Amino acid sequence: MDLNTWSEANVEFMFEGITRKLRMATGGSIKASNVKEEMYEDLKDLYDMVTSKDRFSISEIDAITTELGKIRKA
Repeated sequence: MDLNTWSEANVEFMFEGITRKLRMATGGSIKASNVKEEMYEDLKDLYDMVTSKDRFSISEIDAITTELGKIRKA
């Protein structure tokens, strides 16, 4: 899967990966159709950061969920 280009499938894949890695219960409320193409690079950066780490502090999880909210609402 080439995550370098925007597609709804890529957005869904990255959201699923982030929510699975963080064990978030609210991941289902995030839809690919809520993400504009211009926010895709921010989502990709967030996905890359989340998937590169094994553990997260509570403050990191809070920051990540805040960023997901910004990406979704933009």
